[in-house]
Formats: sequence, structure tokens, C-alpha cells
Amino acid sequence: MRKLHELPTPALVVDAGALEHNLAVMARALPGARLRPHVKATKCTALARRQAALGHRGFCCATVREMEGMAAAGLGDDLLLANETLAAHRLGRLDAHVTVAVDSEPTIAAAADGGVREVLIDVNVGLPRCGCAPDQAGRLADLARRRGLRVRGVMGYEGHAMPVAGRAARKAVVDAAMAQLAAAHAQVGGDVISAGGTGSFDLNELATEIQAGSYSLMDTHYARLDLPFRPAFWVWSTVVSTSAVFAVCDAGLKSLGMDHGNPAIDGAKVWFCSDEHVTFSPDEAAAGGGLHARVGDRVRVWPAHVDPTVAYHERLYVADGDDVVETWEIDLRGW
Repeated sequence: MRKLHELPTPALVVDAGALEHNLAVMARALPGARLRPHVKATKCTALARRQAALGHRGFCCATVREMEGMAAAGLGDDLLLANETLAAHRLGRLDAHVTVAVDSEPTIAAAADGGVREVLIDVNVGLPRCGCAPDQAGRLADLARRRGLRVRGVMGYEGHAMPVAGRAARKAVVDAAMAQLAAAHAQVGGDVISAGGTGSFDLNELATEIQAGSYSLMDTHYARLDLPFRPAFWVWSTVVSTSAVFAVCDAGLKSLGMDHGNPAIDGAKVWFCSDEHVTFSPDEAAAGGGLHARVGDRVRVWPAHVDPTVAYHERLYVADGDDVVETWEIDLRGW
């Protein structure tokens, strides 16, 4: 058993108690097949096994590599690639139950030619990313069936609703998006309506399954919302330099997802991040005048976005207090 202070930094650490709380809360809210955990958030089959042990046997993936890794780990009962791909031939040969999202004639052809048997019609419900127009969903479903594919239903991600502050305002955006998905589903048919995420897990009333991922670890971006999940992971960092007014620790752009803004440090104000460093100063508004760091001190740097932060690291250290009780490989990272 190692201690936290023995870890080389920067290191990605997850608090065992907070993680178990988050997994248990979600399992009660969305038992069994009502949740399809999205492994893009954690890229870790050891954590996925914890989710499967709680009854969540179907998983959502973002990359072909994630699908291959989950199948190889024996977690292939029901895998959904919730992204379009032209490399479906790699999925058709997996020893797993595979479903692929499609939104065009070329992606349908890739699935059929690649040996994939089941698809969801991906519908654009307001987030300008992948997905067909709602009024094209029926046509694409018919084409998929003519190509010999089983159309399980529809998928639509209301990602633009996730950061909306206030439950009522967020639900209004979710409901508007799901009205479009419901219209598409009426054309397509099938048993599956796959949608949602951590920010709408308890607001989305249409989806038969919710694709939440960040809930297990959480980040400061989601922590702004009124959600029942606890911040469970941080980048463990060492103070390497100080001055009269600021300090510098050895995390930085290469160990933190920055697309949602700066990370946070308890009792401090983060000034900025550079490649290998976070510059911060004591938060004088905090109780006791904030954090006063010395060279060699360890600090918790709380990331703003789970998914890209995890993808920068090779492993997760699971901690119970100061004890590192497990080490989990982030074995689904990379493309």
C-alpha cells in the first residue's frame, strides 16, 4: 500500500468513498438498463466493472478503440458506439453485442458492409454536432432496414442543455430537444430511445436509457449544477516554486482538460495554466486567508472537465484517505 505523498506528480487520484457514493446514487436513480454508462468519461475498464457490478451491463462508447477494449475486457454484453464511424468493419468482427449510431447513407453503408447488425438512427436535437435532421430519420431507418440492419430505435444528445444553470431552465431545453427526438422516433420505431447525460439524468422523461458518464468522477463544471454527485477526482500536484504573491505547482495543460476553463485549488485563486504549471495565489477571501503554499507542498487541482483530463493520464490512483488502495489503468485511452 502506498501513500498519497509517495506518488509521482502530476497524478490522477480518485477518492474511493466519493466514487462509491456517486455510483450508488446513480444506480438507485437509474437501475439496470435505464443507465448506459458512457465510458468516454473514464476510459477505464476497472471502473466499468464497478458499474456493471451494480447492474449497468450496457455501455456507451465514443471511439472504436473503446469498443474493442470493452469487448476484450469481457464487457461486451451491449455496446453502443454513440458516434458515426466509417471503420465499422473493426466492430463487425468483435465478440460482443454491437450497435452503431448512423446518420447518413455512407455511415449506414459502412455499418452494413462492415458486418454490424444493429444501428440507432442518430438525430440532431439542437447540439450542432452529429445527427440527421428529425424529418430525415424515417427515411434513413428504411434505408438501413433495406440493407439488412436491425434498427433498434433512435439516439439524440441534448448536450447543449447540460451546462444550463437552474433545473427549470435546463429542463425546458431538455424537453424541447426531446420533442424533436420523439417526432423522429415516431417515424423510426424500435424499443430504444437513447439520450441524456449527467446534467439531465433526472430530467429526461422520454429516454429509455440515459448516456451519463461524468457522474462517476464529476468536475467543477458539473459541480456548479444542483446534482447529487460529489467531486471524486483531482490531479495531485507538487508546489515547485513560490514568490511573495503566488505559487506554482507541477500540473498544467498537459495534465488537465481546459476546454471548460481553469481548474480550481481549494483556498486559492488560479491565475492561469501553462504547459507544465498552474500559477495560483492565496484566496484572501477564504477563511484563514486562503492557502499559503511552500515548495514541496502537495495540492489538489480540481479539473473543470472530466473526459479530456482522464485521457491525458495513464492510470487512476484510488485513495482511501492518505492510502492508495488500488491502481487502475486508463486502458481505453488513445485512438
